[in-house]
This record gives sequence, structure tokens and C-alpha cells, in this order.
Amino acid sequence: MLKTRIQELDYLKSIFIILMVMFHLVYFGDKYPYAKELVYTFHMSAFLILSGYLVNINKDFKSFFRMLLWIFIPYVIMESGYVVMASILPIREHIDGLNIKIVLEKIFKEPLGPYWYFHTIIICDVFYYVIYRLDVGKTELSNLIVLGLSLFLVSCSPLNLLSFENAMYFLIGVWVKRRSKTFLSFFQPSLLSVIPLIVLCCYSQNLHRALLSGVVITYLVISLLLALYRYIPSSVKNVTNYIGRNTLVILLFSPIFTILSKLFIPVFAFDPTGICFMCVAVVFSIAGCFLVSYIMDRIHLSIFFFGKKQILE
Repeated sequence: MLKTRIQELDYLKSIFIILMVMFHLVYFGDKYPYAKELVYTFHMSAFLILSGYLVNINKDFKSFFRMLLWIFIPYVIMESGYVVMASILPIREHIDGLNIKIVLEKIFKEPLGPYWYFHTIIICDVFYYVIYRLDVGKTELSNLIVLGLSLFLVSCSPLNLLSFENAMYFLIGVWVKRRSKTFLSFFQPSLLSVIPLIVLCCYSQNLHRALLSGVVITYLVISLLLALYRYIPSSVKNVTNYIGRNTLVILLFSPIFTILSKLFIPVFAFDPTGICFMCVAVVFSIAGCFLVSYIMDRIHLSIFFFGKKQILE
């Protein structure tokens, strides 16, 4: 990651992680399928762009792969737990006949839940680091092409380890970074972005992240959010920036709390919109993730789980 944090990027990450939690609430998402389809067009796509932009390959081999190791370890633990949970609970990703082969398959090939993001990032980071550090293509453009082709071939392999549409957004982030462009100069903040964004979103056929329209929607959403950042009160910025600095723990632990949030549904039966439930469930889920992380920091468990004495930033 970059040494100097860019507050606008933490803000963007906070918005996208909140949307992820929001639409992982099945009860709420089922009430607003079009909104869910729209959000799924850009929220994780933008996250992958940010990941490609922020990853730091200017590290020695040992430091870089130690960083990946401490992504892999919590990923394996949480994905394994999710797979076991999916074999017990009546969720949409329910698994019948749990065994070690299925667990290993989900960890290394087809992750369940939001954990596909870690699986994708690990693969993309490895290829990015190796190709650029070895300078395989000898030029910036050639290296980017080699990286793109490599990730495409991985996505086309019989093992099916990677979705190329996910890799494509990671590549966009790498491209922005390698062009020596700052993120904020490439993604120009503009309130006018809302006009083409509304037009595109009026047609459901545009709502797919693998299409050019999906890429454009992602760009326009980032542009609009950056423009709105200027008008957000400082107190709200402090909250969003804190959430944005700690998206890792929300990605890891939020499935626990989105599932527990189902217990609240009867309490909010008076609200047919599901909005009251959503607001409480999102706060509960994010606060729960921070509480778990705080406890891990306090009892010195983070060093074994994340390779750090303290995970909350």
C-alpha cells in the first residue's frame, strides 16, 4: 500500500464496503433487485481498481510475499469457516456433503461469500509483482500487456481460478498507477457525472460489470462520489475515512454479522420498505467487525491472524 494515505480513497472504500454489507443483507437486497443489480455493477469493480492502484510492488521479494501471506492466512481461516457454515445453515450458498475436498476446492478455486476478493487479489498481485519486477516486457506498455494476457490465460484455464472481468478492473488500477497519473487526476471529480450515470442506469442491459457500459458506470460513480466528497462535513469524513482504513476486517468478518442480522427481521416487520432493518443491520455488522478486531488487538491475537500487533488503524 502507499505510505501516505489519500483520504479520498479511504472515503471511496468506505462507501463501497458499506454498499457491500448493505446488499449482502438478503432480506433487503430481495426487496430492491434493480438497485442490487446496479450496485453490483460498480462496487466491487471499483474496489478492484483501487486495489490495483494501491498495491506496492516496490518491495523486496520477502516483504512482498510476507504481505500476501498475511492476506492468505485470514482468508483461509474465514473461507473455511464460511464453507462449514454453508454446510449447516439454510443459506443460498448451502453445501451438501461437506468434506475436505470441497473445503480445499473452495479455498483454492471457487471461494464462497465475499472471500473471492482475497482469492482474486492474491493471484493478481503475484502476477503483477513477478512480471514487473522481472521486467518481462521491457517496457511499461509491454509489461501491462503481458500481465493482461497472463491473467486472461489463467481465467481461461481448465482450473478456472480467476474471473477475467475481475482481473480487468485490477488491470485498470495498475494502468492508472503505471501511467504516473494520480488517481484523482484520472478519475475527475464532477457533479455532472450524474447525468450520463442516470441515463445508463435507466436501461437494465447496461448493468453488467463485464460490459463497456459497466466500466463507464464504475468511472462515473467514482467521479460523482469524489465530487460529493467536497461537501461532506468533517465529522462525517472522519467516520468514512476510519471505515475506509479498516475495510479488511469488514470484508473478513461481515458475513458473521449479516447472518446474525436476520434475527432482527421480525422486529422491523412494521416497515415494509426494509430500510429501517437495513440501517440497523449495516451499523450492527460494521460495529461488530470493529468489535471483533478490537478484541483481537487487545488479547494479542492479531499477530497470529494478521501478522500485526494491531489490525485496526
